[in-house]
Amino acid sequence: MEGEQETTATPAICRVYQHHGSSELHFSRETVEKLLADGFFWLDLDQPDAADFEILTDVFKFHPLAVEDSEHFGQRAKLDDYDDFVFIVVYGAAPDADRLVEVHCFFSERCLVTVHRDDCPAFAEIRERYEKRQAEVERPSLLLYKLIDGLVDSFFPILADFDDRIDELENAIFTRADDEQLQEIFGMKRLLVGMRKAVSPQRDTFARLSTGIGELPGFVPEDERYFRDVYDHLIRISDLIDSYRDLLSGAMDVYLSTVSNRLNSVMKQLTVIATIFLPLTWLTGFFGQNFGWMVRHIGRWETFVGFGIGTELLVMLVMLYFFKRRGWF
Repeated sequence: MEGEQETTATPAICRVYQHHGSSELHFSRETVEKLLADGFFWLDLDQPDAADFEILTDVFKFHPLAVEDSEHFGQRAKLDDYDDFVFIVVYGAAPDADRLVEVHCFFSERCLVTVHRDDCPAFAEIRERYEKRQAEVERPSLLLYKLIDGLVDSFFPILADFDDRIDELENAIFTRADDEQLQEIFGMKRLLVGMRKAVSPQRDTFARLSTGIGELPGFVPEDERYFRDVYDHLIRISDLIDSYRDLLSGAMDVYLSTVSNRLNSVMKQLTVIATIFLPLTWLTGFFGQNFGWMVRHIGRWETFVGFGIGTELLVMLVMLYFFKRRGWF
């Protein structure tokens, strides 16, 4: 209709790293076709939409099953081998709610395409290095190793923060335990469980590459040593996660023991007070009866104070002395 304007979606912006430097381009069919005709490149695609995944299928010629997997985040770390490329799901650490960033990698001898939705701080140093680079990527598998190694190593600073915070929590619990500490312990345990679910399959995946069971396009025997290093780091991270989970479980036990001991101390004090007043209540009840002897002999206030209150004070002192000798307080 007249007066109406057609609206078209703006193509996503992607970062491209080639032999002549880096650039930010619109992710479109024409752009990808030019890149594929100009040697190996790394294309980093952030927050893709449905149209972007169509380009991965139609222009890059990636298998539809791999592209379909890439559309759905929250997957298990894996390495799927296709005819001329591999599809890799790998996790790194990020300072967000779940402390994780999921990256999907399409790797072939022509290109490396990384797809993610969350910010990926681990790529910052690698981007800076390749922005200054003015030479061709002589070993594409080495570039893939650097990306994966950066993602894996990003777990270490996060876990170091966990270590420091666990020490602070343990000291705070011994000083004074409160509900906020227990809530924080539960929150940290949930984060560690999420990390373990990401790291354990990732460790098993790269065990295949480190032992030569799995292969990458353009893979040479020298590359096995690099991915063996990634596998070693994943083992260390997995061990650290398990250790911190045990430490948090221990901190929770200490918290519960501290609260229980505090409750026992309070109950002990209340029991001592109740026990002291028990004979006093008996005395006041007994002498509160209408005995004729007391009516005839207790008529002065000095006698009342000495015989009535003095007897109760004497009983209280005897019981306090007895409790002290037994070590009850």
